[in-house]
Amino acid sequence: MAKGHKDKVAVITGAANGIGQAFAKRLAEDGVDIAVVDIADGSDTVKLVQSAGRQAIYVKTDVSSEESVAAMAKQVNAKFSHVDIVVNCAGIFPQKDFAAMTFADWRKVLSTNLDSTFLVSAAFVPGMRARKWGRVVNMASSTLGSVVTGFAHYAASKGGIVGFTRALASDLAGDGITVNAISPGLTRSPGTLARAPRVGFATMDDEFLSVAQMQAIKRVETPDDLVGAVSFLTSDDSAFITGQTFNVDGGRVRT
Repeated sequence: MAKGHKDKVAVITGAANGIGQAFAKRLAEDGVDIAVVDIADGSDTVKLVQSAGRQAIYVKTDVSSEESVAAMAKQVNAKFSHVDIVVNCAGIFPQKDFAAMTFADWRKVLSTNLDSTFLVSAAFVPGMRARKWGRVVNMASSTLGSVVTGFAHYAASKGGIVGFTRALASDLAGDGITVNAISPGLTRSPGTLARAPRVGFATMDDEFLSVAQMQAIKRVETPDDLVGAVSFLTSDDSAFITGQTFNVDGGRVRT
């Protein structure tokens, strides 16, 4: 177990299932209370956190909405009085050819993935600054290192997150707050399983296996492969690391 987790409070967006849910479970096992933030029902994640002996609350939130995020922050602060950790995990990744992409398509992905990262961070950073300790972990993507067709809006949102992570790290370093990002590869989760496979693949299983063969570690990535990174980056052990993006993708992207 990494140091410094016990009795901390984390807000995790996109925590109803998949990677966000795995993050919530791991941090609860590390001794962290969890605010499960998602547009989808987060009751299963709340149960997982409680089964690990920690407190949890689910707040239904549209993370792309300033008003919804403000209401969520009010509810979380009423429950826990403070927040030490923010994990911005909410995101969408629809595939659409650029020729067919509308501005509404573009804005939906940018607002859900990038705007939400700003809004949720902005809601809780002031409290971290007042206590002189905090951890912000954002979600990038290995797509930036191996861009495929149909994801211009998604790649743009993730590139923005990397830039935001680097800049915010400089803004907050003097207050004992670190800001880092995790860059996963194609991960087998409810979200990826729900979308259609890319052109050239008959099923998502075919796409998963194809990507795995591009990795140094040739197996399909799962949410559990990412939890060690979030545990470390939200702990005292990572206190001298900030502004970084960590590729956790089985060695597919090398930077």
